Amino acid sequence: TRPDLAYSVGQLSRVLDKPTSNDVLKLKRVFRYLAGTLNKGTVYKPDHKSKLLESYSDADFAGCQITGRSTSGVMVLHAGGAVSWSSQRQGMVSTSTTESEIVAATEATKETIWLRRLFSDIILLKEVPILRVDNSAAVKLAQNPLFHKRTKHNDIKHFFVREKVLEGGIRVDQISTEDQI
Repeated sequence: TRPDLAYSVGQLSRVLDKPTSNDVLKLKRVFRYLAGTLNKGTVYKPDHKSKLLESYSDADFAGCQITGRSTSGVMVLHAGGAVSWSSQRQGMVSTSTTESEIVAATEATKETIWLRRLFSDIILLKEVPILRVDNSAAVKLAQNPLFHKRTKHNDIKHFFVREKVLEGGIRVDQISTEDQI
């Protein structure tokens, strides 16, 4: 129930088998953060864009120093509050920031499409869901149906986002890194 802890918990979970003293310090920092934010929670506002699913995706390019893999972060909001979130190490090594961002955007798109179907049985979403990405090249790749020479090494499954944009199932917009949730 605490999306603000997803990344920290994911990072600490990777060292459960052999934690170091540095890892224990990191865990204590998380506990201090928890103690200081006990009054925080998710608030849903029925009039706050309640007919829209907003998704955010981001990735840290080659953030894992052991494997060289990136970590994807995904957050989906409805009525101003988080309804789904994840922080997960990617299953492959990306060769560019654009590739790591499009992998994260693919995960966000799949989650958003699933939530849209789920919500369609409960409420009427009046707008196409929007995915906000802070990497301009990933946004262009998702919006442009032309095959780009620099992306020919990308796995075909990462063109899922582009397909959903062309079908009108999701809209992708760029957001500044400072405004990225």
